[in-house]
Amino acid sequence: MLGGCGPAGFDLVIFDCDGVLVDSEPISNRILNQMLSELGLSFSLEEVLERFMGRSMQHCLQLIEQLRGVPAPIGFAADYHRRTANAFEHELTEVAGIRTVLETLAIPCCVASSGEHAKMRTTLGLLGLLPRFEGRLFSVTEVAHGKPAPDVFLHAAQRCGARSEACLVVEDSPAGVTAGVAAGMTVYGFAQRTPRARLQAAGAHRIFTAMSELPSLIALGTAR
Repeated sequence: MLGGCGPAGFDLVIFDCDGVLVDSEPISNRILNQMLSELGLSFSLEEVLERFMGRSMQHCLQLIEQLRGVPAPIGFAADYHRRTANAFEHELTEVAGIRTVLETLAIPCCVASSGEHAKMRTTLGLLGLLPRFEGRLFSVTEVAHGKPAPDVFLHAAQRCGARSEACLVVEDSPAGVTAGVAAGMTVYGFAQRTPRARLQAAGAHRIFTAMSELPSLIALGTAR
């Protein structure tokens, strides 16, 4: 079990990975948009973000099938992972200010992502953040339902020995915010790239636009 609560009454901070720890969303969504175009599906980047951001690959494949009327080509997911991994090696950066947040955080933390373990280990590893979360990476591939269902957050809390109502979720996608709220957790929406209105509509309890704001928000906040 975890020790005493942090200064805000939280037992655990659960970070999403893409868009919260690593600034991967512009890269991955650009590549996804290119691949959708190759399938004859024309979307703006904003539409791709709205439809696919924060979702598992399984959900994305299901949505592509609904939109096309036929399944995505065999190997679509593998090709997407290959293309994004190559782009990450050359373009990926950490979210500005996140390293300072992690270095000063007095509360235990973990990661709960819609991405697979291999992707998390790749992105966090490229930026030297992986050791901070070793043994505390949780993926929707471990649970029955991906975000916006609460499964992965409940799983992370259980594995870390934290009470759901004393967990803080930090998310940048509406699907992730919805999942955190459904889990009975406090949710802070990170609106660096996602419109505030979409995070508010999903139920975020607080919204912030720069990681430098997070430590003070944690100190001021209270667990639900």
